[in-house]
Amino acid sequence: MEIKIERAATLKEKPDQNNLGFGNYFTDHMFMMDWDKGQGWHDARIVPYAPIPMDPATMVLHYAQETFEGLKAYRNPNGEILLFRPEMNARRMINSNRRICMAEIPEDMFVEAVEAIVKYEQDWIPTAPETSLYIRPFVYASQPGVGVHPADSYKFIIILSPVGAYYPEGIDPVKIWVEDEYVRAVKGGTGFTKCGGNYAASIAAQVKAESHGYTQVLWLDGVHRKYVEEVGTMNVMFLINDTVVTAALEGSVLPGVTRDSIIHILKDWGYKVEERELSIDELMDAARDGSLKEAWGTGTAAVISPIGELCYKGEEIIVHDFKIGELTQKLYDTLTGIQWGKLEDKYNWTRIVK
Repeated sequence: MEIKIERAATLKEKPDQNNLGFGNYFTDHMFMMDWDKGQGWHDARIVPYAPIPMDPATMVLHYAQETFEGLKAYRNPNGEILLFRPEMNARRMINSNRRICMAEIPEDMFVEAVEAIVKYEQDWIPTAPETSLYIRPFVYASQPGVGVHPADSYKFIIILSPVGAYYPEGIDPVKIWVEDEYVRAVKGGTGFTKCGGNYAASIAAQVKAESHGYTQVLWLDGVHRKYVEEVGTMNVMFLINDTVVTAALEGSVLPGVTRDSIIHILKDWGYKVEERELSIDELMDAARDGSLKEAWGTGTAAVISPIGELCYKGEEIIVHDFKIGELTQKLYDTLTGIQWGKLEDKYNWTRIVK
């Protein structure tokens, strides 16, 4: 692509790398590109980070044609910039956009755009321990008009944010509320996509969980309110005896990049991994009799988040004495070691931005 560059007149002061939080600061510039029916994607540019002018009738505001992605850039010990499996995010966005009837971004174009803005804003990549540059690509319907149909114009934007840990607890175990009233997704719906509507629909349950003193929600399936699907905005895994169990990808669960990576690593280590229906009753029984050894959520933002407690219908179950498990810690250390370039990447997952 030919990418035009407009440099910001005034650059921001960089935040304290030891107190970044998550999603609180944004870089000086962002990537933008437009799509119009008959013309396709055009006018790729890097411009100053700024508010986006928008007509009040812009279709995304009324009918929520919007998708997004999340990935990170890291500095390895040699100072090189690394991306972690960006092609996976590109393919997932293609699938998300297809489901929402939006213009699809070719994989090579997506990766090129990510590399371009990360390289341009490389001074924003933090180097303090456990920090990275969060990358948020998103697409939305930019056509003004009030009528329920696919838009004729879209914008693709990438913004960047230097971040620390997603949860204040960091890698410490979190308390999880098992939600059996609200549902996150159903097969045939948009559960496998990263669209904003999925996350808006999840907030009520999260607020409910927090009101009871829990960090996040364990989602059950939308039909039977029986089978475990995700935890908060993350995929979830359970070590039951010597087998790792996680929900299968059947349309209502997000195909997480971290999820896929962990499954590869686990199988490489010789663990048995089952992608199947896991009922909440089976899970609670396993917790009661001690066969539930460890539990954790997986996702780009937090990487791995250990689960220390489950509450279902008033019954509280402690997992692994509310301590991070040996396998959970090993997975976290291995995956982050690869991502930050501290461990050998025998899977060829990392990509150097040159």
